Amino acid sequence: MFGPLSSLLTHDMAIDLGTANTLIHVSGSGIVVDEPSVVAYHVKDGRKRVIAVGKAAKEMQGRTPRSIQVVRPMRDGVIADFAVAEEMIKYFMRRVDRVSVFAKPKVIVCVPHGATAVEKRAIRQSVLSAGARTAGLIPEPIAAALGAGLEILGPQGCMIVDIGGGTTEVAVLSMGDIVYATSIRVGGDYMDETLVNYALDELSIHMGYRTAERIKNSLGTARIPEDGAGEKVSFQGRSKDGGHPAEVYISQRMIAEALRDPVDQIRRAVSTACHRIPPELSADLWENGIVLTGGGALLKEIDIALHEYSKLTVTIAEDPLKCVATGTGIALAMGKRLGPIIDFES
Repeated sequence: MFGPLSSLLTHDMAIDLGTANTLIHVSGSGIVVDEPSVVAYHVKDGRKRVIAVGKAAKEMQGRTPRSIQVVRPMRDGVIADFAVAEEMIKYFMRRVDRVSVFAKPKVIVCVPHGATAVEKRAIRQSVLSAGARTAGLIPEPIAAALGAGLEILGPQGCMIVDIGGGTTEVAVLSMGDIVYATSIRVGGDYMDETLVNYALDELSIHMGYRTAERIKNSLGTARIPEDGAGEKVSFQGRSKDGGHPAEVYISQRMIAEALRDPVDQIRRAVSTACHRIPPELSADLWENGIVLTGGGALLKEIDIALHEYSKLTVTIAEDPLKCVATGTGIALAMGKRLGPIIDFES
């Protein structure tokens, strides 16, 4: 029922419960789940029955009858729909292991730095209800830094910029903790939204969000191309005026213009961080630069755009999409070495 992973014995888990994707890292096995944070359920007589989770549910987006709803229970990195999120977490955890009352795993989940106490409580309770023995929470910037291979326990400062689906976390770390951090509600989802709005306003066509995501991933760029236009791609949508199916072209220049606001917000967040830290740490950043993680780090020339604005060296981490999950797994293995950074509560 739960696939080949169900044969594993119960192991402790690290979960990157992201707005766009959920990844689970299992002790001794690495990342064993990497699925969209999407749930499809059938509604009958006011009752919901989950029919698909992850990739299968995402394939249904925009194509379902009224009786089937496709939702993303995470918004801006935190739980927006408690009941659906619990079902999603339970499904993914059972993909990894048949959780039972006799062998419940210890779980660590990363949370945005700006998450409120209520939001943290909702995440913890969902994980516990899904079958965890205990649920620890770790700030996302620390998990991202660990996954990117940064040395965070020493006295030298480092800056991590994690551009996720719902939020961008900008943090300066030193001595194993956060010196300064901010979480802005700008990420891959907002970039998709700006593309959808641009297509409607400038091209007079309704673009689907999945189409926007595909275009962003294939041709998205943070800077105007040197030749002024760059590559272009066609896409289909619904005409703004007649409402009929239509096909238009969009260029990389147009995409860069559409993404100007989210890119500017990320640049300003980096600038604010640089202004808020002690001079000694500023000297460390001049030497060490900035490391980018998260799916947004794959946006073409985002590193150059941030370098031009901050004058700091900007490096994209290896496999940035998995840094948070990998780092949460490292934190799980480090245990008490991270001290009070991991917030455990049974």
